[in-house]
Amino acid sequence: MTSVITLLTDYGLEDGYVAACHGVIAAIAPEARVIDVCHLIPSGDVRRGAAILSQTIPYLPKGVHIGAVDPGAGGARRAVAVEAGGRVFIGPDNGLLSWAMHACGGAEAAYEISNPEHFLHPVSPTFHGRDVFAPVAGRLCLGLKPADLGPEVPLSRLISLPEPTSQLREGSVEGEVVSVDRYGNTQLSIAAGDLAALGVRIGDTIGVWLGRRQLALPYRETFAAVPPGELVAFADSAGLIAIAVNSGDAAQRLGLPPGAHVRLSPSP
Repeated sequence: MTSVITLLTDYGLEDGYVAACHGVIAAIAPEARVIDVCHLIPSGDVRRGAAILSQTIPYLPKGVHIGAVDPGAGGARRAVAVEAGGRVFIGPDNGLLSWAMHACGGAEAAYEISNPEHFLHPVSPTFHGRDVFAPVAGRLCLGLKPADLGPEVPLSRLISLPEPTSQLREGSVEGEVVSVDRYGNTQLSIAAGDLAALGVRIGDTIGVWLGRRQLALPYRETFAAVPPGELVAFADSAGLIAIAVNSGDAAQRLGLPPGAHVRLSPSP
């Protein structure tokens, strides 16, 4: 196992929670390099955490990847270590890790993290990121095998979030809002290639159906290609279509929460 640990949490930056996790890792595996993926996931928003981790994982070194967006902490949910694509993902078994594991080729083996020998003691029932995930990650970097963490979990028993989907229909493509970033940009499950298959090119206008509402939006390379305050559709850094407002908040203006249904088509 390489000495790289990544951290994705909803702990925020106003308190010492992230620093505590760093400190535990440094005490156990001082040579490990820790990469902070994001700590500003909205509290308990497993879907947003899953989206960010899955879209970031292709650019992260192989190593141990901690996900701690855990509204079930202290409850009955189990903690797991899952091997996928030469990496080990550790976190709650609540679907948070599922999209990233899929992006790495799928889970290969999973183990319940239940051996207290590898935890920090005493274990807080509400801070497993510090007392369970961080020390386990440090020890994995030192050579601990995932199989030593606890009993094997059948892959079919792992909790997975439903994958965002898109579907090409005659003359249009349907999808959903995957996530909303801090700027209010709404990322759709519709890939730029789906629009290309419909003959849509940069510079065209596209029809956008949001429930009963219909809009006509410019399709451009970037949100900066339209005047401030104007709506625009563009292909984001993940290759997915996003709807944005230049210097504004598209999600707020359009009332588009994650999961909202969207249909796109070439403008008539």
